[in-house]
Amino acid sequence: MARNNDRDRGKKRTPIRDTNRRGKPKVCVFCRDHVTWVDYKDVNVLRRFISDRAKIKARRTTGTCLQHQRDVAVAIKTSRELALLPYTQRTVSDKAGGREGRGGGPRGPRGPRPDGPRDADAGAAVNGDTPDVDVDATDDVAVDDVALAAYSE
Repeated sequence: MARNNDRDRGKKRTPIRDTNRRGKPKVCVFCRDHVTWVDYKDVNVLRRFISDRAKIKARRTTGTCLQHQRDVAVAIKTSRELALLPYTQRTVSDKAGGREGRGGGPRGPRGPRPDGPRDADAGAAVNGDTPDVDVDATDDVAVDDVALAAYSE
């Protein structure tokens, strides 16, 4: 059964006051300075219209008029293509625990792998056999010096 919503039709509604508005409305910077076009090479001006994550700010935030906001967006996109402005900015997160992406975890970031047996020696170590080659640290240095001297000549 439908409700009767016609009860309130004859009553006038009281206008709702805008209580969220603070101060004067923002004025378009380009209209104020009588700028004819927004230059995509003027990175310092365009940086005012992007956020800390390199996103284009909204009109209500910047105060630009509709036409100049379109021009700013086109200029920012053009300067991004020409690598004058970044597409994104990296932000540092302040997470104490949890995953931090790419190698980070509860045990911390991964370090370099320890020098273990090479592919040929890996099979022998797995089978329990010891590799035939016995290498000293001093032998490595001597071999490297000989190889370096032969390469430099």
